[in-house]
Amino acid sequence: MKLFISLLVLACTCLPALAQVTSLVHKDEKRRYIVYTPAAYQRQPQQAFPVVFNFHGGGMSMAEHMLYTQMNKAAERHRFIVVYPQGIKQDWNVGFGMDYLAGTDDVGFTQAMLRKLKQDYRIDDKRVYATGLSRGGFFALRLAAELPQQFAAVASVGAPMPVPVINHHTVPSPVGMLLIQGTADQVVLYGGKDGGYLSAEDTFAYWRKQNRLEGAAPPARMLASVPGDDTQVTHVEQGNGAQQVALLTVKEGGHTWPGADAFNIGLPIGKTTRAIDANEVMWEFFSRHRR
Repeated sequence: MKLFISLLVLACTCLPALAQVTSLVHKDEKRRYIVYTPAAYQRQPQQAFPVVFNFHGGGMSMAEHMLYTQMNKAAERHRFIVVYPQGIKQDWNVGFGMDYLAGTDDVGFTQAMLRKLKQDYRIDDKRVYATGLSRGGFFALRLAAELPQQFAAVASVGAPMPVPVINHHTVPSPVGMLLIQGTADQVVLYGGKDGGYLSAEDTFAYWRKQNRLEGAAPPARMLASVPGDDTQVTHVEQGNGAQQVALLTVKEGGHTWPGADAFNIGLPIGKTTRAIDANEVMWEFFSRHRR
């Protein structure tokens, strides 16, 4: 199975560098993840590289998420490593449907991956980042709350702040935060869900507070539209020189990765905006944050 997945990954990336499937044992469970290294990694043997953990949505696999988000292309352009972990039963523990503390130890798995990456690759541990879509985005927010000393910045797509994470972590923890959410998302609602997750705007306010940002947020600015695309993106950001907190609202946008190819898994996931490329937006944001 490992060989089959490796061949699938290599056949589909169409890029010169290598995507490798590897594994580790965490709490007696074999866990897998894909590591993609850009071509520059081999050309610059003395250089340490930033790392982006990219967590799949619920029901997806790590390979599907890699192919859907196409973050490898951005990794080539901007010279960073991407890690695509695989969740147990294609899920991540954010307190939805499993016990937050006694359920799957995905936080510990992430820490174990990071330790192994530091052994196996030249990692710049001041530039470690996390992102994810839907359930993966919720989990990236959990990592921001629990491991702010290890992640310089986090970005979530289609995933505002989960209430279970808020309930378990009340101590302010500064970390860069980028939120991308569609107003027409019918899977994860822009306006939030009582007892489940905050609205996108309340999530923005939550992380402003976590980063001790005082005063009113600046007004949102509208980004340039794209002909033939009826979505519209607004951007609001506030910072303190060390950490930034930003919200990109995709008007009429669905439960999708901005800039990706249309992707339909039988759910009402809605429109994909072309006004922004999530990978480029994330990397521009991440590159401004270091531990």
